Amino acid sequence: MIALARSAADTYRSVEFDARVDGATPADLTDMCFEQLIVSLGRAIHAHDARDPAGRSSALSRAVSCLLALEMGIAGQEGVAATLRDLYARARASVLASVLEWDEPTLRRIREDFSEIREALRASR
Repeated sequence: MIALARSAADTYRSVEFDARVDGATPADLTDMCFEQLIVSLGRAIHAHDARDPAGRSSALSRAVSCLLALEMGIAGQEGVAATLRDLYARARASVLASVLEWDEPTLRRIREDFSEIREALRASR
């Protein structure tokens, strides 16, 4: 029954996410990636505390996917684009390193940093 409930919850989240993506602006898509990254890092921390390695792995994978999506969405190679590429690549490397050697303080810092960036972006709209 738990597997069924988890599957239903995953299905609901997927449908809800797909509905949000349809018709979203580039700024909306960026915000969704930030949101999913922040949530995924929180889930990874929670899963680690709950001694749930599968949940932790899934959440870290999702976080890496979010960072890759953000990086792929960058236009240009210089200036702010280069800085964003560097930020996303360093964050991704830190998340990947936590797969092998858990580093909760770094993951919390990344989560806080991206939360602040997200709030600043939302305030500028």
